[in-house]
Amino acid sequence: MLKFGVFDHMDRGRSNLRAHFEDRLSLIEEYDRRGFHAYHVAEHHSTPLGCAPSPSVFLGAIAQRTKTLRFGPLVYALSLYHPLRLFEEICMLDQMSGGRIELGIGRGISPIELGFYGVAASDAQGIYLEASEIIFQAFRSQRLNFDGFHFRFKDVPIELKPIQLPHPPLWVGVSRPEGLEWAAHRHVNVVCNGRVEQVAEIRNLYKRHCLESSAENRSAPMIGMSRHIVVAPSRDEAWSIGARAYTSWHKSLMHLWRANGALPSTLSFPEEFADAVGAGYCIVGSPDEVRANVQDQVGRTGVNYLLCRFAFGDLSFSESLRSVQLFDDHIMKSFSQ
Repeated sequence: MLKFGVFDHMDRGRSNLRAHFEDRLSLIEEYDRRGFHAYHVAEHHSTPLGCAPSPSVFLGAIAQRTKTLRFGPLVYALSLYHPLRLFEEICMLDQMSGGRIELGIGRGISPIELGFYGVAASDAQGIYLEASEIIFQAFRSQRLNFDGFHFRFKDVPIELKPIQLPHPPLWVGVSRPEGLEWAAHRHVNVVCNGRVEQVAEIRNLYKRHCLESSAENRSAPMIGMSRHIVVAPSRDEAWSIGARAYTSWHKSLMHLWRANGALPSTLSFPEEFADAVGAGYCIVGSPDEVRANVQDQVGRTGVNYLLCRFAFGDLSFSESLRSVQLFDDHIMKSFSQ
């Protein structure tokens, strides 16, 4: 069965920062009321692409403002954290929310952002591997012992545990087939931002790895696809709003890369809005058009989770809210009938 969630960069909009946070939290309350499965927020630093550089702080507010909505980082950039401190934050969030956190982990996609924190891109993978191992050891142990290159712990008592045992559901972002075998054997949920054919390839390969792993008695992992969504009463209005907001969002996406004369190796979003729509990255139009497009992309990719980006660029709160309401009334409900 297809589930619907929300992905959010929390990129800078047109309102001041305080209003931006309040508008987004109000929108997240609407996701909760409308029955979305989960809200996932990205982690970025020193860039207009991400105004929630401390996901745990923002998620703590969400825990108190929602009742059933699941939520989590997509992803915590583990190479920027002390793993013991992050483990404790994860446990706190899961306890405070009644067991609703979804745990996304990664090494951090931008070497520029890592560099601001004094982390060399060449060290990021090693730090990530050690940090993830430490966090998972802490989930299953009462004492933490670890002797690595980057971190060392000796007989550290573990006082906190999450509600969800042995640990909250895990998530990773994928753009290439590499790493899928690791995710399948650990039953990790995955999300892809690619074109339809790329998502279909990743989904098929991931399902094959899952069948080859010893997970017969476990529920199927979620295989997600992220799309910008703009729904309006008419196609013309949706395109006008979407083109304006996508241009603003893409400028934030590329801000640090352009400022440093570099190009990202794992991002493939077209600069032009029409190209993004044509490639399937954006689903825009009237309710009927959006429903048909969602049905087409889900059918061609075989995903069981659609992450919607309703708030991006310079979309106003009312524009995003209307998209959410129309999407629920005319698209989400049609998949549950």
